Amino acid sequence: MNRSLLFVVIGLLGIGAGVLGYWLYQTQRQPGVDISIGPRGVTIQGR
Repeated sequence: MNRSLLFVVIGLLGIGAGVLGYWLYQTQRQPGVDISIGPRGVTIQGR
């Protein structure tokens, strides 16, 4: 395998790990209240 190709693969894996970590951080950080408007009116639920 070419050495520069190896660096590209390692770089892409690092970027993928960073994006996954950021996504997991954002999903855990969401507020604990859901507000929805539906046919039965407005509902507010805690998570």
